[in-house]
Amino acid sequence: MIIYEATKKQFMEHVTEDSIAVKIYEAYVQKIGRTSKNEINAWNNSMNYMYKVLNSTEIPDDIPVAIEYKIPSTSRRIDFILSGFNERGESAVVIIELKQWSEMNLVEEEDGIVQTVFNRTLAKTTHPSYQAWSYARIISDYNESVQEGSVSLFPCAYLHNYIRTPNDPLTNDVYKPYLEQAPVFTKGDALRLRGFISTYIKRSDQRKALYLIENGKIKPSKSLQESLTQMLEGNEEFVMIEEQKVAYEAAIRMAKKAQETGKKQVLIIEGGPGTGKSVLAVNLLVRFTSMELVSQYVTKNSAPREVYAKKLQKKFKKSFISNMFKGSGVYYEALPNEFDTLLVDEAHRLNEKSGMFKNKGENQIMEIIRAAKFSVFFIDEYQRVSLSDNGSKEEIRRFAGMYDAEIEEIPLASQFRCNGSDGFLAWVDDVLDIRETANADGIDFEYDLQLFDEPNELRRAITEKNRINNKARIVAGYCWDWVTESKNNVNSFDIIIDDFKMSWNLGNTTTWAIDSDSIDQAGCIHTSQGLEFDYVGVIIGADLRYEDGRIVTDPFRRARTDKSLSGFKALYKKDSKEALKQAEQIIKNTYRTLLTRGLKGCYIYCVDPGLQDYLRKRIGRMSAFLYERTMDLQLPVAAESRGVYEVNRNAE
Repeated sequence: MIIYEATKKQFMEHVTEDSIAVKIYEAYVQKIGRTSKNEINAWNNSMNYMYKVLNSTEIPDDIPVAIEYKIPSTSRRIDFILSGFNERGESAVVIIELKQWSEMNLVEEEDGIVQTVFNRTLAKTTHPSYQAWSYARIISDYNESVQEGSVSLFPCAYLHNYIRTPNDPLTNDVYKPYLEQAPVFTKGDALRLRGFISTYIKRSDQRKALYLIENGKIKPSKSLQESLTQMLEGNEEFVMIEEQKVAYEAAIRMAKKAQETGKKQVLIIEGGPGTGKSVLAVNLLVRFTSMELVSQYVTKNSAPREVYAKKLQKKFKKSFISNMFKGSGVYYEALPNEFDTLLVDEAHRLNEKSGMFKNKGENQIMEIIRAAKFSVFFIDEYQRVSLSDNGSKEEIRRFAGMYDAEIEEIPLASQFRCNGSDGFLAWVDDVLDIRETANADGIDFEYDLQLFDEPNELRRAITEKNRINNKARIVAGYCWDWVTESKNNVNSFDIIIDDFKMSWNLGNTTTWAIDSDSIDQAGCIHTSQGLEFDYVGVIIGADLRYEDGRIVTDPFRRARTDKSLSGFKALYKKDSKEALKQAEQIIKNTYRTLLTRGLKGCYIYCVDPGLQDYLRKRIGRMSAFLYERTMDLQLPVAAESRGVYEVNRNAE
């Protein structure tokens, strides 16, 4: 998606009229939502510098200019793009990462990382050349036209406020691999940047390359479970961008420090659904193993571990797999510093005690920190989905302090799931009343969100999507008992809603997420957390309703066979207010997690008519907004977005 688009001549006129920032802002509001004053000021400043760069007959007036292009399957945007034909008549695209920086510090011990000022605070981020290169690489990974050579990408960075000095850290040799891939230009380099552009763009292509970049066939998004084998074989499957790269390099630095100094290191990496926590964890597992560090990937939830094991079994021995991927309850007997690194995914799911009866050890967080020289905790406290889940940043800090460990915390914001739609995640949080969000009715064009009035319709839609590549699943809130007879009997059903009948996953298979016959079975939070699909169909049970103008949770409507609320009744007798408060968080977090499993789309059915009507209005409001702004801008509406609008318009 491109926010602003014009010819070079039109762009120059808008800058001359001093209207360019306003035009970008108006288009941004219509397509995405409101933005900050700082970003508007940045547009105003940077576009005046780009005017100087482009103010030459060397660069044709009719070449296309695109500003703020949203990269597919991420929430990141490219600042400035120019496209055209080169001297051989081939399509070329110049990508320019614009920075307001005036200074930065060298970071020698971390690859591709610099230090600069953000909001008056010195912080680490990726080098501008790395950033521009990584954006081009992600476009290449996803766009078939680029992969096949129909379009060539030429990234660079322009720091128009930055005055370069002798032996400047910006161009230090440690950044040479990225500077060679994406040269950097600074204050006084307008003519050099002009020369870079004119080298690759000689004449207009009438928007051909931009069209291929924006509308070309998108290669299916990579999922962690599909790429795991290649990653463990040492292949680079995912390009890390911005905060991911910062966290990755920080973890490597801290692992080395723990080895060299003997002082424990603890890293907390916090991020919501789809921010790349699991990808980062496995990337680090591969890197630490190559460094000959004794390392393990840890997660309480067995579903991801079993899926990974099944994917790896053809290439790796069972003993290798079992030594690399562990449950969280095995470290109470571990010796101090027995492991070099432990990478704890879904750290919010850690328990206090271990063992089947929760009677072994003292505390899983403490045991992991004690057992490792360096421990990394990947956490999202809004994905705590059981009363026994004890993982929190506060507890990690407390036990790290107990062992005199050095602690660092890094947030992840870049969004890779839900087609990179930060708007959808904000919408989910707002709808579930988890937190108020500024973009409560915003959603990007590419994400397929639909509400179904009948569960059989939802099943038909998900089944159709699953025929593509076995990556669509139905999940449900745990509001129906898992009947013993249904575990291995296809004719016995657990979930019955009028004439809709479905069983929970047969045989309690832990690889339900990738099994070929799983489309006929419903998954729950325990079989889907930590995993992802292309499309997810979510059946919201009677534990979540909409009454008297607000979202209501009802723990008494959960299934007796669900252990997520074990201990609720005892706590309710002791302190009913606290019990209901904790149960409300668990139920909302559960549906937040289920609703955000889909890379490309989410289909919803609600048992409660009130909630169904509320979601219909919320989705209808969003779809009408999307439809209206699309008509205003005369943009093509994605087929799935049209469908959502029509469903809700007719329903009203």
